[in-house]
Amino acid sequence: MKGKILFMAAFFAAFACACGSKINPSPDPTPEPGPGPEPQPVPEVIPVETPSFAKGADIGWASEMEAGGRKFQKKDGTQASLLEVLQDCGINAIRLRVWVDPYHGWSGKDDVLAVAKKVTAAKLALMVDFHYSDFFADPGRQQIPATWNADKADIAKMCQHVKDHTTEVLQALKDNDVTVNWVQIGNETRGGMLFGIGDLQYNQKGNEFNNYIKLSNAGYEAAKAVYPDALVMPHIDKAWDLSNNNWWLTNFKNQGGLMDAIALSHYPQEAWSGSTQLQPAQANSQAVTAVKNLITTFKVPVIISEVGVKTPAGETEAKNVLESFMTEIRKVDGVTGVFYWEPEVDGSWKPAVYSDKAAIQKYTGKSETWNAYNMGAFTSAGKPTSVMDVFAD
Repeated sequence: MKGKILFMAAFFAAFACACGSKINPSPDPTPEPGPGPEPQPVPEVIPVETPSFAKGADIGWASEMEAGGRKFQKKDGTQASLLEVLQDCGINAIRLRVWVDPYHGWSGKDDVLAVAKKVTAAKLALMVDFHYSDFFADPGRQQIPATWNADKADIAKMCQHVKDHTTEVLQALKDNDVTVNWVQIGNETRGGMLFGIGDLQYNQKGNEFNNYIKLSNAGYEAAKAVYPDALVMPHIDKAWDLSNNNWWLTNFKNQGGLMDAIALSHYPQEAWSGSTQLQPAQANSQAVTAVKNLITTFKVPVIISEVGVKTPAGETEAKNVLESFMTEIRKVDGVTGVFYWEPEVDGSWKPAVYSDKAAIQKYTGKSETWNAYNMGAFTSAGKPTSVMDVFAD
C-alpha cells in the first residue's frame, strides 16, 4: 500500500509540474545577439603631392563659362571637361582666385569650393589666390571689400577681417578634403593691399610696409593654421624688374614680412620700363636673370604664378615667346612652377561683369565696360591652341 501511495504521489507531482509548465511557461532565454555588419573602413584621404615643377593654369572663369554652355575638347577633338583637357596638355596644377563678395558669386567662396573639389578629385595640385577684394586686385587697385569698408580706418579690425576670410575659405576647402599646396596672400601687391589703410607709405623710410605687413602676416598665419604644409607667399608683378623687386622683397622681409616662397607675374609682351616697352625676348631674358637673383638673395622658391602671351596678335609668335621663357626658366634651380593665366578663353568670350557698366563703376570707380582678355590659349570651339603645347613635357 505504501508503495502504491508513493507511486501515486510521484505521478501527481509529475502531472502538476507538467500542467504547470503548460499553463504558465517560463519565457525562453534572450538569444545572444548575432554578429552585426562589418564596420566599413573610412576611405583614406590622400593629399595631392606638390609637383617638383608645377605646370599650372589659372581658371577662375571656368565655372562661369561652363554655366553659360561652353564646352571643351582635347587636341584630338574629343569632348571632355576643362580639367581633363588641361591635363591632356600637360597641366598638373590649378590656380583659383578668391574674392570676398563678388559679382553673381563668381570666384566667391562657394564657387571656389565647387571647382577646388574637382581639382583635388582630378589629382591636380592647387594654388589659392586671395585678392582680399570683391574684384580684381592689381598694382593700381586694391579696393577694400564693401562689407569691410566700415572698418577701413582700424588696422586691428582689418587684420581680423583678413584672418577670418582666409580661415573661412581655407577651412571650407579642408573640410571637403581639398588639398591646397600653395596660398597667395594678396594679388600683385607691389603697392600694398586694401588701399586706404594697407598701401605702402613711401615717405616713411624703413617703415614703408608697416600696415601692409600686419595685413599680409594676418593672412599668412591664418593660412598656415589651416594648411601648415602649404607654401604661403606674397605676389608682385614685373618678374623682369630686378632692381625694384629686390628693393620690395628686401624691405618686405626686413620689416617683418612672412613668406615661404615668392610669386611673380610675367607678361613679356606687356613689359614696360618707364615709357619704354621692352621687346619680349628682352623681357624674358631679364626675368630669368632677376629670378635667379631673388632665389640666391632670399633663399626661397620662386613661382611664376601668372604668365600670358597675346594669341590674337599671332599664335606662332605667342607660342615662341612663351616657349623661349619656359625653356630658360625651367633651367633655374629654385623655380618651382609657371601658371598660365586664364588659358581657357579665346579672345572673344568675356565674363558678364565686363559688360555691366554699373558693376565696373562700383568695383573700379570708372564708368566703362571692359574688352575681352586677349591672352587666352584656346579656340572659340574650346580646343587648346599650339600655345598650350609648351606645357606638354
